[in-house]
Amino acid sequence: MFSTPMLIGNVGPMGMILIAVVVLVLFGRGKVSSLMGEVGKGISSFKKGVSEGKAELEAAAAEEAVDVTPAKTKEEEA
Repeated sequence: MFSTPMLIGNVGPMGMILIAVVVLVLFGRGKVSSLMGEVGKGISSFKKGVSEGKAELEAAAAEEAVDVTPAKTKEEEA
């Protein structure tokens, strides 16, 4: 019937603000900011890893590429 749990579907903008305030009070500003910094570092590291993996795959595909151009015969060279 529902694709998301009832709790998540009923959280509006005011609920999100309330959750943010509770988290800030529980953990403190310093802990939350350091946590967000770590999340940012993780996201950038993930993006870097994805781009490096893509570059490795493209390099491997380029090495395996085969030239299928027909060789010129002696008659075509003249």
